[in-house]
Amino acid sequence: MKLSKFKFKLPDELIAQYPAKHRDESRLMVIHRKTGEIEHRIFKDVLEYFNENDLFVFNDTKVFPARLYGNKEKTGAQIEVFLLRELNHEMRLWDVLVEPARKIRIGNKLYFGEDDSVVAEVIDNTTSRGRTLRFLFDGTHEEFKKSLFNLGETPLPRNITRPVEPEDADRFQTIFAKNEGAVSVPAAGTHFSRELMKRMEIKGIETTFLTSHMSLGNFREIDVEDLTKHKMDSEQMTVSAETAETVNRAHDEARNICAVGVTVMRALETVVGTEGKIKPYDGWTNKFIFPPYDFTVANSMITNFHLPYSTLLMLTAAFGDYDTIMKAYEVAIKEGYKFGVYGDAMLII
Repeated sequence: MKLSKFKFKLPDELIAQYPAKHRDESRLMVIHRKTGEIEHRIFKDVLEYFNENDLFVFNDTKVFPARLYGNKEKTGAQIEVFLLRELNHEMRLWDVLVEPARKIRIGNKLYFGEDDSVVAEVIDNTTSRGRTLRFLFDGTHEEFKKSLFNLGETPLPRNITRPVEPEDADRFQTIFAKNEGAVSVPAAGTHFSRELMKRMEIKGIETTFLTSHMSLGNFREIDVEDLTKHKMDSEQMTVSAETAETVNRAHDEARNICAVGVTVMRALETVVGTEGKIKPYDGWTNKFIFPPYDFTVANSMITNFHLPYSTLLMLTAAFGDYDTIMKAYEVAIKEGYKFGVYGDAMLII
């Protein structure tokens, strides 16, 4: 499968700059895999396609305010620092991206906050834009994290071109976000409101949660035409024994298992063993799924509309059938569906 197969023309105005006013009122395209039939619905209609005892698997990762701005010592130049992950609690080491990277060298100090209360020193280069920072802060680790995150803002992706607004702190997060560690929101999960979750409960639909911390690797440009040569960035994930048991029981009983989002689908496929059973796991995944691929756990998937060339689109096409999904994307563009993390949703059944 070639990278160029995932090219399509996406008008800028179809990249959602804001989410739907109410979480469960985005548009929903329903794709029937067997027939190729497409339906146009509202997201809150999604439960019509599921029965009592069906299982939804959600990602309960929590986004932290990963983007902050500091000033370089001596010159005072503004530097954007994008926090990726904490490397060492005691030493306050963080893996970050910096912009503009050409100005930031090992040994440079960066000052954050109006009172320069947080200071960081560059101690290593990791990639062209990547650096390791050691933060210098007097106080406990909890006080440090609080100060750091107070300085940060919601890490909206670059294709949302407006400034961050206060509402983003809530909307760039699912209502069940629990385990902190993501730099982007698992978008499919954002369509679920409290009312919709309550309706699921009343209908007898079962839910379970795993954690897969969305990293920037999902959005990194692929620079090889042959997809077998692409290496995914690793993402931290956890599947509890309880979740594994819940999923395996649903699998044994031939119930419909719905993966809510690409990250959930990838996590399930990472931990699946023989006979379609999954096992508890706490570690990393760099699994890259693209067509053709045989899925063994979930029977249905909810996902957003993704950008051209993205690994998210590739997994979606692997699950929904390449030709079916690319045709659905043509329809979505004609019908004015919104793309990206704040965009509309697709149910593949």
